[in-house]
Order: sequence, then C-alpha cells, then structure tokens
Amino acid sequence: MHKQRIAAVVGLAVILLAGAAQAGEREARAAYSSKDYARAATLYVEAFIQEPDANLLYNAACSYALAGDRDMAIGTLQRALDAGYVNGSSAEKDSDFASVRGDPRFGQVIAAMKDKQAFENRLFESPALATPWRENISEDEKVAGLSKFWSEVKYNFIYTDTLRQIDWDQLYLEYLPKVRATRSTTEYYQVLMQLCAKLRDGHTNVYPPDQTDDTLLARPLLRTQLAEDRVFVRYVFSPELEKAGVVPGVEIVAVDGEPAAQYRVREVAPYASASTPQDLAVRTGIYGFLSGDLKRTPRVTFARADGSRFTIPVPRASVADWVKARPPMKPFELRMLPGNVAYVALNGFGNQAAADGYIAAWPQIAKASALIIDVRDNGGGNSDVGYRVLATLADKPLTLSQWSTREYKPTYRAWGRQNVDYKGPVATWQPDLAHQFRGKVAVLTAPTTYSAAEDFTLVFDLMKRGAIIGEATGGSTGQPLFFALPGGGRARVCTKKDTYPDGKPFVGVGVQPHIAARQTVADLHKGRDTVLETALAWVTQP
Repeated sequence: MHKQRIAAVVGLAVILLAGAAQAGEREARAAYSSKDYARAATLYVEAFIQEPDANLLYNAACSYALAGDRDMAIGTLQRALDAGYVNGSSAEKDSDFASVRGDPRFGQVIAAMKDKQAFENRLFESPALATPWRENISEDEKVAGLSKFWSEVKYNFIYTDTLRQIDWDQLYLEYLPKVRATRSTTEYYQVLMQLCAKLRDGHTNVYPPDQTDDTLLARPLLRTQLAEDRVFVRYVFSPELEKAGVVPGVEIVAVDGEPAAQYRVREVAPYASASTPQDLAVRTGIYGFLSGDLKRTPRVTFARADGSRFTIPVPRASVADWVKARPPMKPFELRMLPGNVAYVALNGFGNQAAADGYIAAWPQIAKASALIIDVRDNGGGNSDVGYRVLATLADKPLTLSQWSTREYKPTYRAWGRQNVDYKGPVATWQPDLAHQFRGKVAVLTAPTTYSAAEDFTLVFDLMKRGAIIGEATGGSTGQPLFFALPGGGRARVCTKKDTYPDGKPFVGVGVQPHIAARQTVADLHKGRDTVLETALAWVTQP
C-alpha cells in the first residue's frame, strides 16, 4: 500500500520543487488508484527526483510490484531503504508485494530494513518502553509510560496553546501519584485516558491493551443515536432485546437508576477525548454509552413514545461478538428519490470502496437532476477518497485545506528565539473531467461527520458548489503520531493542524452548515429524516 507523507521544505526554490513533486505525486496516486501501476511507478520516481522523499520510492516499488516488474520492484525498494525508508515490518506484510514475496532478494531487503528500523527505533520507539501485557505492570513501567505520553505530547502536539492553558507540566506532576496508586494495568490506562481527555482533541487518544476490552469496552447489542441531546435506540442486534421491547426509537432515560444525562457525564465523559461539545455529546451518547465490564449487567430504563417506561437488565457483549452481530455498513449506497434526485451515502473513507462505488454507479448518477451526498455516518479515513468524489462536481482544480505542523529547533530555544510552526503549501486536486455532474448538490452533515469526512465537507464548502445541510461536523482532523506504551497499549498525538486556506478554523468548531437542520424528538418518533427532507426540498426548488 502506498504511503501518505508530509514534507518539510525551506526556501523558495525548495518550495517550488516541493510543489512540482506534490503535483507529480498526486498524478501518481491517481494512476495507482486507476490501477495503471507502470505509469504510477514512473511518476513516483520522477516525484522523488524533484523532492527526495523515501516514501515516494517505496510507493514506486509497490507500483512496480503490482505491474509485475519484479527486478524494478526490488531494486526500487532497496533505493527506498538507502534513502531512509525503514518500516520493514509494514513492507513485509504489504499486499502490494505479493508478486515478489518469494524472491530471496526481497527477503534480504526486508531484513536489512528491519535492522535499520530497530536501530532507528532506539531513539523514539525503543522496545524498552513497549513492554508486554500483565495484569499489573510495575510502578516503574507506569511512571515511564506516563512520562512517555507527557513528552510526546509536549514536543509533538500541534495545539500548543492548549498545553499552556492547562499547564501540561503541572498536570504531569498531578498525575504521577495517580498512576502510582493504580492497582492494575486496566486501572492505569483509565488514568492515562483521563489525562488525555484534558487535551480536548479527538485525534489525540490513549488506547488500552486489547486484553482490557472485556473490562472497558464490552457493550450491549444495540446502537444509540441522539435527538435534542437525549439518547435513543437506533439499531438493535439482539432478538432477545427486541422481544423485551427494546426497538428503534425507544429512549434510554436511566442506567441503574441514574438519569442518562448524569450517567454520561459521570461514567463516560472523563475518559472521552473530544474536540468540541458536539463531539463530546457523540462520544458520551453513542460511541461510549453503556460500554463497560462484560461481567456487569446494567439495568436500563427505557421510555416509549407514549411515555410508558420499562426497566430490564441489558447484558453486554464482548467487542468481538458486538462486531459480529452488527450488520456491516456499506461504504457506498445509492437510491433515487422523488424528483429524479440521486441520494448517495458515503459512509466511510477507510479504503477506496466509497469512491469506487460512486464511480461505478456513475451512469445512474449522471442522469439525475440533483444530487444529495450524505456523510453523516462517515467517521473518516483517507481524505483522497472523498476528493475523488468531489472531483466530479467541478471542472477546475479543487483547493484543499491549509495545514501546519510544529518546527522545533532546540538552538532557537537556547538563544531565546521563538519556534514558529511550519505552514505547508495549500494543495489542489485535479477535476475528473471524464465524470462531470452539473446539477444542484447538497451535502448532509452531523456531529458524527468526522476527520477525513470533514476535509471533504470543507473542500465542498470552498467549491461554492451547493449547500451543506444539517449540523456542524465533529470538529477534528489531523495527522496523528502513534507510539507504544508499557503493558501493551498505544497512544496517538495529533501533529498537524488543518484550517481553511485563509486560516479560518474548523477544528475545535466544526464545519458549519449553510442550512441548519436537525432531527427533533417528535420527528424521530414519526420516523422522519428531517435533514434529508430539508435537503430534498432545497435541491428540487426552482
């Protein structure tokens, strides 16, 4: 799989070269996506000549392998290693190299890459702090893990004003006795999650070890939704719960006798890393609601539309059983609405399936009078997937977001000079001239529109191509840096800030709709999709 990258450039001449390299890389990615692998390989190599970045050579090696050119694939992978690409563990498993995996030369390059990777990792990813799971890791490991998280945030977290406001060093001192007092690895990770939540960023998280899943993440076989900040059942995956009266549309009003609103604040919010109030509402009322210990069964009070209530035990299921029971959400959906309006749901950008489905359905979409694109259930993934769809809505290059990252020079600090963030060039995306939709377009958003789906919404906003209808998006995107923690867990820190090209923020705020619409409790009980109805009325009006 070809890799995304962020390049640091200095000076006008280098910036111009970087611009040329980025243009070439975009062409290469487009060729890769269309499975023109030989051309993609050539373009990646040409981009590397413009701006030496080992990731470009790695992408070229992947493309050569997919094109069936074994010698060039292995030779270019060696060049990538020589240029500084050291992720041997990832390269060894990369499905792009299936055609060369049996070649001894490939194994030799991978072995050399792993050796270099191990040496490089001693600086930031030393295995000394990536200790394995135990029920209760040592106090030294706990303190080292806290220190690791504190230092990665201090030097890599992009939102430095937040670190100043909360006094990150003071919090470190406050949490030292808290982590020392924990009596298990599970409890230790809960404390780290509480600390992380104070950063108020949805792309900065602590992930407990998998062994804690049944203690922390077990959940009932249902999915909730919010209306007027109240919690309602959206889907039910259990016949037993359905027989007991737990059906879509009933409200959850209490958990173990505690009002649902208070339960969310006490039980879920302290561990939720959220960038905005609407993001926090989603995390406490949907994603983390009723999650907990598999061995403990909460008693949940439900309210029907007529006001009648009933309380029953609602057992939790393991993460694996919950995933198995949940019907898979299709990444792409298409249906025709009255007035010859095409409704397209893009439910995730984790892979190319949503854009591939959209292009495959183009003959039907192209005949529509108007188009509604629904990204309300899209939690993100790879932004390029969404840009492929937007490229069909314009005949000019799309302007993407502005991004920046920290540029820390220790000597500047010694001299008393301020370190200033590096601001990357605003990139563009070429239109898809073979697929051009000319009708009215609306994009539906919600607080569950997140990350790469917000990048999609921002670019649509910049295009002035139609209306964003619904609610503000979740308000979080960026490039996380992942790292291991003692006891088998992981964490990530957001290293990249994205804004509108003019500097207007949307992280911490959300991309705002042009036409505000949200489902009320009354609408929910009637089965009305208020946002979709608003969009349909807008795209069909003269």
